[in-house]
Amino acid sequence: MFDLDNTLHNASHAIFPAINANMNAYIAEVLARRGLPADADAVNAARLLYWKRYGATLLGMVRHHGVSVDEFLHAAHEFDDLYAMIRAERGLARLFRRLPGRKILLTNAPRRYSQEVMRHLGLHRHFARHIPIEAMRVHGKLRPKPSRQLLRKLVAKERVPASRCVLVEDTIDTLKAARAVGMRTVWVTGYLRMNPSYSRSAPGLPAPAFTKRPGYVDVKVKSVTQLPGRLRE
Repeated sequence: MFDLDNTLHNASHAIFPAINANMNAYIAEVLARRGLPADADAVNAARLLYWKRYGATLLGMVRHHGVSVDEFLHAAHEFDDLYAMIRAERGLARLFRRLPGRKILLTNAPRRYSQEVMRHLGLHRHFARHIPIEAMRVHGKLRPKPSRQLLRKLVAKERVPASRCVLVEDTIDTLKAARAVGMRTVWVTGYLRMNPSYSRSAPGLPAPAFTKRPGYVDVKVKSVTQLPGRLRE
C-alpha cells in the first residue's frame, strides 16, 4: 500500500502550499458565514486543532461546521495548472515494474486529484486498487488515515495476513497505526523537511526526528527508488 503525496512525488514543492492557501480561504469563508472569527490566526488555529484531533482537517470541518466532504475537497484541490506543479523522480514506472506484490494506492487526497497525478507520473497502470479519501469509510462513516479501523478493514478485504502487507508512507502517525494492526512499514523521508505542515501551516508542532527510525518503522528511506534494495528488510 502506497501513500501518494510526499511519498511518490514532491507535494511540498508547490502543491501543498497551494492546498494550504485554498484550505485557508475555504475555512475563513465557512467561519465568517457562521459569525465566527475568520482572521488568519483563527483559521490556522481551527485547521491545526482539527488536524491534531482527527488526523485530517476535513473531519473537523465536517463534524463541527457541517460542510460537504465533496465541497471541501474540491475547494482545497483547485489548481491553475496542476501538471506544472508536480515534481517527481525519474524512473518511477520502471521501479514499479520491478517491485513484487499487488499495489494499492492509499491516499488522503481526493479521487480526481490523485488520478490526475498518478496518470501524469505514468503509475496508474501499476496499481490494482485506488483508495482515495472519499472511499475511506468504515460502517458508513468517514475514517481517513491514520484510522486503525480503516487499515484493519483494508487488510481483511485483501484476505491476507496483516504481516504480508507493507505500507509505504511519509506520515509517521499512519505508520504507527499500520504497525499496531500488524502491517510492515516503510517511512519515506526525502520530502518532509520541505513540508509546510511542519512550519507555517502548523506552528507549534515539533518537527519529526528525521535521523531516527522509530521502533514501529521497519525501513526508513529517503526515496521509494531505494525500495528494491531493501526488500529483505
